[in-house]
Formats: sequence, C-alpha cells, structure tokens
Amino acid sequence: MNRRQFIKVLGMGAMSLELGAIGFSSVKRSTEIAITIDDFNWNKSLRLIPEERNRAILQALRSHGDLKAAIFVACKNLDSDRGKEMLREWDRAGHLIANHSFSHKYLNSNKVTAEAFTADIARCDEIIRSYPRFQKLFRFPYLKEGDTAAKRDAVRAFLEKHGYRNGHVTIDASDWAIEDRLSSRLTKDPAADVKPYRDFYLAHMWERAQYYDDLARKVLGRSVKHTILMHYNLLNALFLGDLLDLFKSKGWKLIDAQEAFKDPMFQAAPKIVPAGESIIWALAKETGKFNKLLRYPGEDSEYEKAKMDKMGL
Repeated sequence: MNRRQFIKVLGMGAMSLELGAIGFSSVKRSTEIAITIDDFNWNKSLRLIPEERNRAILQALRSHGDLKAAIFVACKNLDSDRGKEMLREWDRAGHLIANHSFSHKYLNSNKVTAEAFTADIARCDEIIRSYPRFQKLFRFPYLKEGDTAAKRDAVRAFLEKHGYRNGHVTIDASDWAIEDRLSSRLTKDPAADVKPYRDFYLAHMWERAQYYDDLARKVLGRSVKHTILMHYNLLNALFLGDLLDLFKSKGWKLIDAQEAFKDPMFQAAPKIVPAGESIIWALAKETGKFNKLLRYPGEDSEYEKAKMDKMGL
C-alpha cells in the first residue's frame, strides 16, 4: 500500500498531507482499547491450576461488560484434550480465536525460512479452524515480521493468498517480563506478597498505553482503536480485572476485539526492515520522522529490568 492509498484508507481522501498533520474530529471521544492475549500457555500450575487460571481470565472479561477479547493461540498448546477443552471455554464465551502459528517460531532468525514459517501457520490453521469463533487473523510471534524484505513479503503474500489479516498490536508491552519475575518469586516462596508485582504491572501497562496512544496521535493525527498485547499467564489471571478497572478509571473505553480490528489503520503494511513491532511503531518508523521517540525492539525485558531490580522484584 503506497502513501496515497494509505491516507485514503484512513478516510481522509487522496490529500497531499503529511501523516503527522492529518486532522481529526473536534468531537471528544473516549480512547478505545481491546484486549488481545497471546500464546495460550495453559500447562502451568503455579498458584492456580490451569482450569482456575482459565476461569479467572474469562471471569475478569465477563465482569467488565462481558468484554470479548481475541486469543492468539500457539497451537502446540492444543496437543491434549485438556487444552482443547479450555480453549472451547473461550469459544463458547464468544471470544475471537486466532492463529499465532504452531511452534511460535522467531521469524527474524536467519535459521527460520519463510517456507518453514508459513508451513507452521498452516499447521495451526488446520487445528483451530473448527472452532466456531475462529477468524483468519494471524499474529506474528514476538511481533517479528521478517529480518529481510524478501522474507517479510513472502509471508505477507502467503497470508493474503489464504485470506488472513495481520492481527496487529497497537500497544506493545512487557507483561511477560513481569510474569517471569513473579513466577520466579512464587517458585521460591509460594506465600510471597504479590501486590508489588500487581502495582508494577499496572503502572507499566498504563505507561505503555499512554506512550503508544501519544505516538498514534503524532503519526496519524488521531487515536486508534487500540489492541493491547497481553499474554495468557498467571499475572493476568490475578490482575486483568484490576487493569480493566484502571483503564476505565482513566476514561478509556473497553471495546471488543472484533470492533477494534475494524479500524482501517490495521490494513497498513509498513515497508520497514526488520519488519514488525507495534503497528503504530512501524508506521512511525516508516515515516523516518520519529526515530528519537522509538527504541528497538519496541519492548524488551531489559527496559524494565533496572526498575524491577531497584524495587526488589
């Protein structure tokens, strides 16, 4: 998609405006956010057995207006009847079921070819296509979309050929890094106080949400229907409800994932290499105008390490 087409997709017509100067309605609207959850690594029993964790995450969504999330499944986690049944609970509850590949390969590795990667997508498709709430959305593991233009374009062509859209993240975050610290602490001391991890998690997720929303407004001239990156883990089983409360208290509107992916911005395919990260990050990188606001990779555990070390987490 070229720049003129992209501006048209955004509904602004074929105007010769810079992306950062695109205007938006003066009518004040709540910033919108949807929950998207990666991996479905259910086979862990720290603090909660798998079924308890599954119910806890689903209940947090249900208790916030029966909010409908999207869950991007790494299908290696569906190799047992137990895992399949827990995913059916998501399906029966009306959540969007989507493809996160089978093996969760790191596409930007020079050891992973486009052919091997796309075969892994197809393998997952065969497993989850029978779920009624399945939709052809694909999220790249680690948000990495190719370390070369040839690899990037080959995978994009495969997705288009097979009717898939990219299930982009707008708000990238490192809940997984906080989860690592929490799990390590609870392994050593099952009775440890989890509140400091909760507090750090909420502060981190809110800070990242503000950063990516501000970046969207700078790059596109408007806020977007956000999709926040989260993971199927103990941290979110314990504290997702608190995070949803936080967003509501800040005036953000919780929306279903299905609604979020209607934003025309999700049709963009930035031509950057390495490809990937948050779609907002990638669009900013493509302009070449916001490099001082960007770090690579967009999010990494190293960025939070010193903060967590200082707090004894």
